[in-house]
Formats: sequence, structure tokens, C-alpha cells
Amino acid sequence: MDYSPLKNIPVFKLYGEGHDWHTPDLLHCESIPARSRLHDWEIREHRHADLAQILYVQKGSAIIAIEGEHTEIAKPSIQVVPPLCVHGFRFSHDIDGFVITLAAPLVDWLQEQIDAQRPILQYPACHPAGKDRAYLDTLCRTLDLEYATPAPSRDLLLRSLVSALVVWVARQEARQASAGERRDRGQSHLQAFSKLVEKHYREHLAIADYAAQLGITAVHLNAVCQRLVGQNALSIVHQRLLLEAKRNLVYTTLNVSQIADLLGFSEPAYFTRFFKRLTGGTPNTFRKR
Repeated sequence: MDYSPLKNIPVFKLYGEGHDWHTPDLLHCESIPARSRLHDWEIREHRHADLAQILYVQKGSAIIAIEGEHTEIAKPSIQVVPPLCVHGFRFSHDIDGFVITLAAPLVDWLQEQIDAQRPILQYPACHPAGKDRAYLDTLCRTLDLEYATPAPSRDLLLRSLVSALVVWVARQEARQASAGERRDRGQSHLQAFSKLVEKHYREHLAIADYAAQLGITAVHLNAVCQRLVGQNALSIVHQRLLLEAKRNLVYTTLNVSQIADLLGFSEPAYFTRFFKRLTGGTPNTFRKR
């Protein structure tokens, strides 16, 4: 059956906003103090429905909570906050930096453009600015200025600037993945596997079927996934299924049985058990929350 899901993905509110996304832009840029000051330097845990965020902590310090895990940032760093994850921040009073929020269509467009092993805006990550601090200072300051200033070709320049920022993040991930390793065919296998998962995750293929399409064994594929991203191949497929399940629960009025059918589950009960095993709660509980 065709339930035509997710054709028009809505954009939800920023933290503390009393109204929906109020701008035609596909991104929003503001300084970290601009919003956190209003909330006594603490943004309580919350989630955005299909908004990704990139925080640049330029100076000061921050405690960042993502899905229950806390990370302290005490030096200039870029933090990626993916859609649909529970997150919160506690900032020092001398904090400075920027928050760039990306709407769903822009997230999807960037994911298509970036040559990376995995969709980098779908996973949390923190990268120290290091020797690139001056570059990131200029890039984010220019993006903030351009966002605040109506001018010809503004949308094109905003896309170019945020693309440069996402490329920087992708390159940090690539360096981390290859640090201490000899570059080998495993990275190309992982990239090809990610593309196959995106194409076939609703079909519930066996890992051996994915491996056969890549010309390697299931054991080899699992070893590559474990080494490069820290989880086995089946977990990667399940996380993609889970993300799509959450999107449908948030954005559509499809019932659990319809979502189960849409995602290729033979029985709604099987889908419910799958969802509960990965999240700790049922699909209906997630939707109500």
C-alpha cells in the first residue's frame, strides 16, 4: 500500500519559541548567548523534529547532553546535534559562539552533496577547532552577518557558507576514521554499504545479501562496520529503520499498523517489539511524548 508519507516535512520550533519556524530561510543563525542568556545559561533537554544543529563554541565552556551522554567542551569546538535526538546545554556565563539550525530540506540537500562515509548530520559528533579556529571564526561570523543582512543572492551565499562548514565537519570525521589506520578498501565498502542501506532498508535484506552485492562476505562486512563506525552491519540497518519509524510517528497520522507495513514489517506486533527493543518504549508512547 502507498500511504504517501513525509512528502511535506514540517519544521518545528526552536527552543523557547512560542511559534513555529517563522522565516522562509532553510537555516537559522544566532549567537549562543542570544538564546541561552534568556534561560539562565541552560537549555533544558528537548528534541527538534527534523532540525539539525551545528554549535560552534568559540570561547567559554559548555556541558552538552545528547541522549543521556554528557560531553564537556572547554576549548573551541564544533558540536553536531542530529534531528530527533534528546539534547540540552549548560553554558558558562562567558560563553560565545554560534548556533546554526538547519531545516529538513537543507539537511537532505547537504547530505546528498557531501562525499562522506555516512550521513554526518544524522550522528552526534564533537570536533575541536584546533588549528582551524581562525577559519571557523571567520566562516561562522560571516554566516551570522549574512543571515542578518538582506542582500541580493543571500540564499546562495548562505548555502555556500553552511556547505563549507559541513565539509569541514565531514573532513574531521574522515581524519578520525583513518587516524592510526592504513587506508584500505574497507572505507569504500562502508560507503557503498551505506548507499545500499538507504536504498533497501525497507526490504529487510539479510546482511549476507548486502555483502554479496558488495562482493565480500558478511563476516568481512561486519568487521568493516565495527572497525570504522563501532557497530555491526545489522545495527546500522536497524538505526536507519528506526529513524524512518520516528519520522513517520512524528510527521504523519499513519497508525502503527500502517507504519509497520510501510517499513516492511510482516506484523505490527513485530514492529512494536523492534521499536521497543531499540528505544525502551512503544511507538504509541513515543508519538504521545
